Amino acid sequence: MTVTAYTLAVVLDLFCVFLGYRFLFQPGPAATGYGVPARPDGDAGAYLTVKGLRDGTFGLLGLALLAFAGAHAEAWFMVCVALVPLGDTLIVLRSGGAKAVAFGIHFATAVVVLISAALLFLV
Repeated sequence: MTVTAYTLAVVLDLFCVFLGYRFLFQPGPAATGYGVPARPDGDAGAYLTVKGLRDGTFGLLGLALLAFAGAHAEAWFMVCVALVPLGDTLIVLRSGGAKAVAFGIHFATAVVVLISAALLFLV
């Protein structure tokens, strides 16, 4: 169970780093994948950059917590960070995005993050 808990946490943290990179360097396709298309050369450019910085920072912080503070610190971090994909679910729905994206990507991500937290609490 320990290997599963740590592996899932690392994968989720690296996924956040990847999302941050994508929003910083490929903001148009990243926004489309998020579920709310936006033009990076328009008014949305700054917001897409903020999202990229936020996601990348969360991923790096998660990796640092896991490496230097341990599984329980990472578990609490995951509980708190699960609010982000839950919020993203609402943002996509309120913005007229597809329900499949809202629930199939963002809500599902929140559930996986909470499962990761539960596994880390058991370590």
